[in-house]
Amino acid sequence: MKYTMAEYTYANNVPSWFLLSVMALFPGWCNAGEINLYSVNTGSYVYHLTGNHGQYTENFENNFFSGERKFSADSKYSLLIGTMKNSFDDRCLAIGVRRVWKDFDNGWVFNGIYGYTGEFFFHAFRDCGDHGSYHDFKKATGIGFSPYIFHGFQYNFTSYFGLETGIIIPSVFVVTAHWSFR
Repeated sequence: MKYTMAEYTYANNVPSWFLLSVMALFPGWCNAGEINLYSVNTGSYVYHLTGNHGQYTENFENNFFSGERKFSADSKYSLLIGTMKNSFDDRCLAIGVRRVWKDFDNGWVFNGIYGYTGEFFFHAFRDCGDHGSYHDFKKATGIGFSPYIFHGFQYNFTSYFGLETGIIIPSVFVVTAHWSFR
């Protein structure tokens, strides 16, 4: 199903200014050699492996979306900026660094993502620190957030599309679609 930006932002409670900011990472005036530095991550499936008795946001309900840019064509690092609903159904800013630890040259890649998921000064992200570990960090630091440490394997079906699966430490199973502009 194809959405207009207004339909997507309304259906997924994503602020339109945020989508415009992420889309700014993908300017149409990039030269052909530069476009392969960009990718988009969508459609995350999330499952809490322990302690979930129906109280957490999971399956495809987290509405994850991020834009990503490699630091250079041969870099093992890239920057991700996105948004998602945390386990407590609160909209959060997600920003992090992806590290390619091992590219097996057969479609398989072992990745790590190290990031911040939490509050930001815009209205849409104000409730992110209201529950769970986000709230614990808010009491201690004044900012509601949770550090995300993810390790997983990605299988690239084509040079443009791959699926990534792994664990957000300590016990959240994740599957995400990874769309590249190669």
